[in-house]
Amino acid sequence: MAGYVRTAILLAAMTALFLGIGYAIGGQQGMLIAFLVACGTNLWAWWNSDRVVLSMHNAEPVGPADAPRLFRMVEALAARAGLPMPALYVIHEDQPNAFATGRSPERAAVAVNTGLLDLMSEEEVAGVIAHELAHIRNRDTLIMTITATLAGAIGMLAQFGFLFGGRSQDGRQNPFGPLGVLLLMIVGPIAAMLVQMAISRSREYEADRGGAEICGDPRWLASGLARLEEYKQGRVMATAEANPASAHMFIINPLSGMRLDSLFTTHPPTEERIRRLLELAPPAAPGGWGGPRRVPSVAQPGIGPWNVGGRRNPWG
Repeated sequence: MAGYVRTAILLAAMTALFLGIGYAIGGQQGMLIAFLVACGTNLWAWWNSDRVVLSMHNAEPVGPADAPRLFRMVEALAARAGLPMPALYVIHEDQPNAFATGRSPERAAVAVNTGLLDLMSEEEVAGVIAHELAHIRNRDTLIMTITATLAGAIGMLAQFGFLFGGRSQDGRQNPFGPLGVLLLMIVGPIAAMLVQMAISRSREYEADRGGAEICGDPRWLASGLARLEEYKQGRVMATAEANPASAHMFIINPLSGMRLDSLFTTHPPTEERIRRLLELAPPAAPGGWGGPRRVPSVAQPGIGPWNVGGRRNPWG
């Protein structure tokens, strides 16, 4: 609940930031025009976001005949979450990662990298997928669309500020003066981006908590996050590097950090996420990391988690 309250406060802060900067730079008319343009742009993006982002990463649809064990796992976890079965996709990338998209639970999709299936145990994969299902259940795609709308509107207001030259729509000198408007044009979009990052981080913590509930053991997701962070090193995700704007959608930051990614990351520290998950975990059960609870109908003793016909995962 604390995460939802924090998200509401941050959204209110971004709205207030938009209203204040908009009025200071362009007056009521400039503020309204920028907001309408940003809403139209982001509405189109939200309506088509699932197809666009899946296309960005060359994701291929997966059915029960293609990867029966993976499909059964997602189906079982979706049922536990009270969700319809999402569309399932695979991305041929060595870096282990995953994301969810879709404007509603009925139009949702989950995409996993082949690196995730190659390198991680069945319980860890279940924890990662449960995290993505929690994003779907929490309707985080809608929340992030709203923040993107406001952030985009603030960016457009900066352009209006340049056009208005520090004067409001009635021709009066802006109370902040030309230098003040210039400062607002620089600081405003940065402040909006920082608020957007804070909202995204808050949603990641909520999805971790929800994912732990869905998969049944917080340690599965905690171990999955540790492996994702470890195995990410040295594995560059080409499609994410080509489309860095989609980085916030993944369970961990897929970018290599060769630019300034670490300064403006939308993900909270992995170590802190693991710590919070382990605080939720019950005492370790004898006989294994995962304890007595198993993913329904997929565990097969003596066989690797994705071993199909002698291959490590269903795609070889």
